[in-house]
Amino acid sequence: MKKQLVLGLALMLSLFAFPQKKELKVVEKAIKSNNYADAKSAIKSAESLLSAMDDKTKAKFYFLKGKALYANGSGNHADITEALNSFKTVKDIETKSGKKVYTAQIDVLKVSMSNTFIQKASDALEQKQYKISATNFDRAFRISTNDTLYLFNSASVAVLGKNYETALKSYKELMEIGYTGITQEFMATEIESGEETFFPNQVMRDISVKAGTHEKSRNVKTKSKAGEIAKNVAFIYIELGENDKAIEAIEAAKALSPNDFNLLVSEANIRYKVGDIDKYKELVKEALNINPNNVELLFNLGVVSADQKDVETAKKYYIKAIELDPTYTKAKMNMAALILEQEQDIIDEMNGLGSSAADDKRYDELKENRQQLFKDALPYLTSILDVEPDNLSAVKTLRNIYSAIDDIPNFKAMKARVEELENQN
Repeated sequence: MKKQLVLGLALMLSLFAFPQKKELKVVEKAIKSNNYADAKSAIKSAESLLSAMDDKTKAKFYFLKGKALYANGSGNHADITEALNSFKTVKDIETKSGKKVYTAQIDVLKVSMSNTFIQKASDALEQKQYKISATNFDRAFRISTNDTLYLFNSASVAVLGKNYETALKSYKELMEIGYTGITQEFMATEIESGEETFFPNQVMRDISVKAGTHEKSRNVKTKSKAGEIAKNVAFIYIELGENDKAIEAIEAAKALSPNDFNLLVSEANIRYKVGDIDKYKELVKEALNINPNNVELLFNLGVVSADQKDVETAKKYYIKAIELDPTYTKAKMNMAALILEQEQDIIDEMNGLGSSAADDKRYDELKENRQQLFKDALPYLTSILDVEPDNLSAVKTLRNIYSAIDDIPNFKAMKARVEELENQN
């Protein structure tokens, strides 16, 4: 009696397994014919039998489901997302059972999938279709989570497209896994040209050195992207009106890279944007301790000092910037403006004087001081035109100065130049 019962159960299981295999064969046949609509339909039919499947059949089911939904790269966003989830389920099942039948096939398929996603992402980026590009970079990352650069690219492209919530999610994931973006570059100098050559790997570099075409082989680590991530996360929070979280993002990144120049500058910019000028100046000075020849930061300190009416300190920073880069016209323009701003105080005092002998004397002194201001500003403005001959603002200011100091030839020249530039526009 017991034997008959066992036999009866075995027969039932065998009969139940038959339709499972039949449904899956229908799926396989449709996939081989590239008929993905029929494949998806057959998958839905087989899904009702899933609870009775053994691990081996389940793994096959999810493998075929993934292929059907992926549709050789033509599946929609929801289908491809589900396809990736199906492949993950296959790996989970086979890892647990210890029998990896389909995992190897998935690994091979994923190479093709990754290449497809990357190509789609690149094509979309070129056409400025940022949302599509970000989505496909993210898919490439989901295919191979070791390739964290794709997730970084996805986040960066999402920022370009102002898809801030998507970008923020990706950046947070990068920060959670400790992504820095630091990679090893393999370099050598080409003997014939003396130029630096970058190699994709150490083996190819070493072969070139042994062949005698290159020398001075060396490995160079790229800079950390932690600063860029923190800056973008902070930027997103600011766009979302969450300034406190922006600062928190910077502080978290600084804990990993306390002496990171880019992080200091990023935090400084945020502090400036939220109106914390004193902290901004403090952070910029810290950054200048790391990179004392950064002209932009010196210029920015000059601007902030001028805004705070600290004229002498502003001049100091502008002069330092100009010394480091004589072609830096922004500092020269601001320096000239800073000098000329003092004219108003002189005019106000002149207009307030009376007609006494002492007042007349003071008036002449002030007139001379005013003339000297114009002369002090002239070198900065004229040197701007050496670099930017079409700088209309500089030309207009020079025209006005030459008029004020009665330099008629130069006044006429600048007046004609103003008219010429305005006609061009």
